[in-house]
Amino acid sequence: QVQLVESGGGLVQAGGSLRLSCAASRRTVSTYSMGWFRQAPGKEREFVAGISWSGGTINYADSVKGRFTIARDNAKNTVYLQMNSLKPEDTAVYLCAATTSPTMYPWHYWGQGTQVTVSS
Repeated sequence: QVQLVESGGGLVQAGGSLRLSCAASRRTVSTYSMGWFRQAPGKEREFVAGISWSGGTINYADSVKGRFTIARDNAKNTVYLQMNSLKPEDTAVYLCAATTSPTMYPWHYWGQGTQVTVSS
């Protein structure tokens, strides 16, 4: 079993930045693909960004391209999401996920989430 713990959420003004972190409980996640999803109230969970175990493959949702950057540090079993130029519509609970699938689907493990609120 893999446990994922997110941190770094908070309240920020539009145009500001936040960096989210996701720490994994097992070293084996260094061989997993990792990703970030978000879910706003009344909306379905949506994919934000994903990164392969080596960092060689990175995918972003169109809505965050050019503003968000995903990165990982396998030595620390941690994946990051740097969020810049934040908009009110980025407000959501952000969840970390992990998968053994190199195609980044399906996602097998989920964190509890961290709240990000962007004020206008």
